[in-house]
Amino acid sequence: MVEPNSKAKSDSEWQAILSKEQFRILRKKGTEAAGTGEYDKFYEEGVYTCAACDTPLYKSTTKFKSGCGWPAFFDAIPGAVSRHEDRAFGMVRTEITCTACGGHLGHVFKGEGFATPTDERHCVNSISLNFRDEKVEETPDESKTSKPEAPRRRLSQILSGLFK
Repeated sequence: MVEPNSKAKSDSEWQAILSKEQFRILRKKGTEAAGTGEYDKFYEEGVYTCAACDTPLYKSTTKFKSGCGWPAFFDAIPGAVSRHEDRAFGMVRTEITCTACGGHLGHVFKGEGFATPTDERHCVNSISLNFRDEKVEETPDESKTSKPEAPRRRLSQILSGLFK
């Protein structure tokens, strides 16, 4: 759901300002192929904004290396990202959208064992983002971690369970 005073537009208005691929992902809830996005392995200091409406969504201080093939963040700028239940493809996931314009960003996953303050992974399509190079101040929670790596122990547990 898009908030009141939002930056919502009709599909024809979005088609006029977004590329075909941006429209497919941001407006039709598509997904870019893993490992193909501009910001997957990008770790400069700044702010990630919505590619549709330019609303600030994530600070670089919350981005981490998850190894999933998409940019991963452990938290959003407060109020910038909304969560919705997504029952597509026979599973239940939590979709994340830009609160201002309703643009599809990706999904959030909990309890994967990453060494982050929230134990969440916001898995975001790069094409849903733009990057603004600017100085970012960390909050106390953000300073507890600096780009944690994917948890190797959990991966080895999963793999060992497959070959028993």
